[in-house]
Amino acid sequence: MFGLILAGGSGSRLWPLSRELYPKQLINIQNTESLLQATFERLEKCMPASNIISMTGVKHFSNVRYQLSKLYEKPLILSEPISKNTAPAIALASKYIMEKYNIDPVILTVPSDHLINNVANFIKSVRDGEKIADKGYIVTFGVKPSYAETGYGYIKITDTPVENGFKVHKFIEKPDGELAEKYVKDENYFWNSGIFMFKASVMLEELAKYSPQIYSALSTFDFTNSDEIPFTKYDSMPAISIDYAVMEKSDKIALIKLECDWKDLGSWKSVYDVSEKDKDGNVKIGHILDEGSKNSLMYSSSKLVATIGLENTVIVETEDAILACKADKTQDVKKIFDTLKKQNDNTHLVHKTVYRPWGYYTVLAQGNGFLTKMIQVNSGQKLSVQSHNHRSEHWVILEGTAKVILEGKELILSPGHSIDIPVKAIHSLQNPYENVVKVIEVQKGDLLIEEDIIRYEDMYGRV
Repeated sequence: MFGLILAGGSGSRLWPLSRELYPKQLINIQNTESLLQATFERLEKCMPASNIISMTGVKHFSNVRYQLSKLYEKPLILSEPISKNTAPAIALASKYIMEKYNIDPVILTVPSDHLINNVANFIKSVRDGEKIADKGYIVTFGVKPSYAETGYGYIKITDTPVENGFKVHKFIEKPDGELAEKYVKDENYFWNSGIFMFKASVMLEELAKYSPQIYSALSTFDFTNSDEIPFTKYDSMPAISIDYAVMEKSDKIALIKLECDWKDLGSWKSVYDVSEKDKDGNVKIGHILDEGSKNSLMYSSSKLVATIGLENTVIVETEDAILACKADKTQDVKKIFDTLKKQNDNTHLVHKTVYRPWGYYTVLAQGNGFLTKMIQVNSGQKLSVQSHNHRSEHWVILEGTAKVILEGKELILSPGHSIDIPVKAIHSLQNPYENVVKVIEVQKGDLLIEEDIIRYEDMYGRV
């Protein structure tokens, strides 16, 4: 068996904690690990780690690799040059596996943002699904609804058994409240978990029938000598989900009931549902001071959040944004995210504090032609050897001892020392010492963006 982790997406309904460049699957919401890392570890109990492939967007590639490399020395990650939804990603991964390994295995495809604590039952469901996938079916894993959720798609099964599962009658898009109430009471309806299993050849055959544009584009890719996904070839594929492209049209779909405590952490309501609550039904994460609130979620990432008399409310604080909404409106957070994106407001894109493999930086001030950051480089870490075409930089060492490489020269700077990095100068900030290094960086230029980084060497493989 092979595993495919779909690790793209922006997690827009978990804004402001989830951002486009650091989405929910990379965030530690509850546990000591991210949702992505938990997904990898779950699959590792079903198959060898070497058989697990993660597919993510180019903007998330380095963070995905960094997180997974903590679990497995050489994680296999395919990088999408542009987001095209799940059908092109699954199609390409299926071709990749068949071509690279010259086999036709069963592939388990999972999102990277699910919370599952009962892993033993998850594995049992996977093994049941594998038997059906071996018979030539595409298996979907359904969750028995526990309430009338309008944020999930639903699946209706027939009475025709297939091993331990059932043939699927139809897929239903996210329903309104009245229909969701009806589906909850009908034993033939299940939530669509977004987890699928199939033989690689079967998925490609069904794509040829129902999504010929995707299937024909696959012939232009050659993975025999390279893992690269060329932009122009991938961009020729339609942006479409696997549900629309195949699942809703094929007559080879079967459903296995997912017999575990599955939760899609797709909204703040779902975070509330899975979190430990106090005697008043409140979930408090971070520095919270409350008087008399009930059945509410309060989340603080940096500041004191004081609340009084709230009921069925969600409050989420980050360094640069605050969300306040009724608990039954958390699916609408995506509308705020989309509006910010249309307005080119960076609050949808990135946090003021951005974590990197070498440490983190916090944006302190920003204006016309300048940007000021505080950078922390952890012990034994270093930024890539790089240059910029559009900006100069000025560094002031606040704490620790910094090793600076500038145009081939090595300089050792202690607190109070500073240095100028001219436009186009090749440079690197490094910390080979025991204590952390903290630096104030002032950027000056006409284009102050992450894309204005030309890397020459990088210990994290981002060149």
